[in-house]
Amino acid sequence: MKDALIVLSGGMDSVTMLHDYKDRIALAVNFNYGSNHNAREAECARWQCQLLGVELIEIDLGFMGEYFESSLLSGADAIPAGHYEDSNMKSTVVPFRNGIMLSVAAGLAESRGLNTVMIANHGGDHAIYPDCRPEFISAMGNAIAAGTYADIKLFAPYTSLSKGEIAKRGKALGVDYSHTYSCYRGGEHHCGTCGTCVERAEALAEAGIQLEVNT
Repeated sequence: MKDALIVLSGGMDSVTMLHDYKDRIALAVNFNYGSNHNAREAECARWQCQLLGVELIEIDLGFMGEYFESSLLSGADAIPAGHYEDSNMKSTVVPFRNGIMLSVAAGLAESRGLNTVMIANHGGDHAIYPDCRPEFISAMGNAIAAGTYADIKLFAPYTSLSKGEIAKRGKALGVDYSHTYSCYRGGEHHCGTCGTCVERAEALAEAGIQLEVNT
């Protein structure tokens, strides 16, 4: 039974979840909040949804790019190089991004008669991003259930997984990661030096997946 909505960025994690739970997913939603890489991610989200026959809705959250402070919203040159666990990566936090997206997703799910909202946060996000941590997911899940007549559930099965473990799952599922995008600088090719590029490369290597250089 297709009873779920997925928040789909077009990156490795949410695309893996799209394939992993395709038998449950009735609707995917992609949010444009003004980040450097939104357009490239959206292209990948469209490709993956078309491949699987999943309806995709794209929602503009442009006010975040206009009013919120984050290097992710300030152009490619503002993005630091390094690993996710480096302190300078905190500049890439978009304040309460997942809270805002999940609120919209919950309202959309209830409007569509769906009972589950899915998000692909994972263990590698916990060091830097507070709205990816287990305590946030638990609290937000309680809020969504309490705030909807349908008692909508928040489902985040990758919360304790590493990105490498997700990549291994995707490999087993046959996910084509060349149609995913992660670079925070938003260029034509992955830069290879920003935190999300470094983590992506490590995860693909751990899973034994080889992509063309700069894919």
